Amino acid sequence: HSSSTPNSRTSASNSEENNLKLYYSPGACSLSPHIALREAGIEVELVRVDLATKITEHGDEYRKVNPAGYVPCLVLDDGRQLTEGPAILQYVADRAPERNLAPPAGSFERYQLQQWLNFISTEVHKSYSPLFNPAASDDWKAAARNNLAARLALVAERLNGQPYLLGTRFSVADIYLFVTLSWAAYVNVDLSAWPSLARLSADVGARPGVQAALKAEGLIKG
Repeated sequence: HSSSTPNSRTSASNSEENNLKLYYSPGACSLSPHIALREAGIEVELVRVDLATKITEHGDEYRKVNPAGYVPCLVLDDGRQLTEGPAILQYVADRAPERNLAPPAGSFERYQLQQWLNFISTEVHKSYSPLFNPAASDDWKAAARNNLAARLALVAERLNGQPYLLGTRFSVADIYLFVTLSWAAYVNVDLSAWPSLARLSADVGARPGVQAALKAEGLIKG
């Protein structure tokens, strides 16, 4: 989706941010900052990256933008970059504090948010990696499934008595969790043992900003 297509920009509320550019791949972890940008009402240009060839939709070499070659990468209007999902999520939330996507900096709740972003990144997200790796052995994949199940059980327990990871407050951590849970169907991970995870997925998935992001990436029809 280039900047010429109607879905390639989020609705704008922060005019000074209208030169943001997000490099993404449909359904990848870059979906979480994409959703956050829409939830924050911040306009952004989407640039699709073919992760196999590392070529953008415009024919450019993506490694010249992000030498690591993976998404997401958020390029600010002054050319500076952020490349890790949890950092981008907090940046986006702080650009639109009125949307309450993250607790205030310095509050205990903000450190709880960082705790969950780190847990999802290192314990949930990374546990999926062998399941998407065609070179991974069956033993490696079996170990990854067991590890993922143990981590998801901890998250589900947290959500058993409250709607979101931070209690009653929806945050960018819930967005990131939603994206990682969406991968389960693609690698035959059964989430039915954890009803609270299904509930969170349904609640977050129904949000207009989430629906808009999914449609823009071609993940659902709109």
